[in-house]
Amino acid sequence: MSRNQLKKATITVLEGVDKNKVISVLFNPTEYSFERSNSYKTTPVPGLGTPLLQFVNGEADHLSMDLFLDDYTDPTGPTSLQQKENAPLAKRLADISKLLEVDRDLHAPPPVRFNWGPMEFSAVIEKLGRKVTMFHPDGSPARATLSVSFKEYRTLRQQLEDPRRESADKTKRRVVVGREQLWWVAAREYDNPNEWMRIAEANDLDDPRDIKPGDWLFLPPMEHPNGTGNAR
Repeated sequence: MSRNQLKKATITVLEGVDKNKVISVLFNPTEYSFERSNSYKTTPVPGLGTPLLQFVNGEADHLSMDLFLDDYTDPTGPTSLQQKENAPLAKRLADISKLLEVDRDLHAPPPVRFNWGPMEFSAVIEKLGRKVTMFHPDGSPARATLSVSFKEYRTLRQQLEDPRRESADKTKRRVVVGREQLWWVAAREYDNPNEWMRIAEANDLDDPRDIKPGDWLFLPPMEHPNGTGNAR
C-alpha cells in the first residue's frame, strides 16, 4: 500500500443534517467506470421494416468504483504516517453507509460530491457493497473494500440553466405520437411550452389542436438572443 498506488479521495455531503461533512477514503485510480445512456421511444409505422426511434431524454450519468479503507497498520509505521486518519475505519464505514439512509430534513438520501484529484462528481449513492477483510483484536473492522455506484445529481436550477441539448439550434422533424399537443412538444424541445406558436407557424397550423398521431412536425431552430436563427 504505497503512497504512489493509493491516493486519498473525499466524499462531501452537500445537503441535509450532515451538510459539508467530509469523509476521507482511499481510491485506486486504475479501477472505475463511467456510463451514460439515453432513452428512446419506438413508434411503429405501417409499411416500415423497423420502428422510428424518437429521443425522449438523457439518463443520469453513473460512476462506479471500488473504495479502499484501511487502518490496520502499526501506528508508528510509515504507512500510517502517510494515510493517517482522525476517524477510525469503523466510524468512516458507518458514515458512508449512512448516506444511503433517508435524511430527516430532505426526506431522501442526501446528495454528495466525490472528489479525487481533478475528478469531481455530484451524485447520490445508488448502491453500496462492503467487504471487510481484516479486523482489530476487539473485532472492529480494520480493512474494507467498498463497491460504490454513484448516480449523477443535478438540481432543477442546474438543469434549467445548463440543459443538455446540443441540437435545439437545428431544424428537426418529429412525428406526433399519441395525444401529444404542441405545447407539450414545445416544452420538451425548447424547455418552454409557450414556444408552441413557433411550431404552429413553421407548420402552417391555424389551429394548434389540428394534429393527430402520425403527423410530422417541423421544429424550427431556437433563435439567438440577437434575434437571428442558426442556419446550421
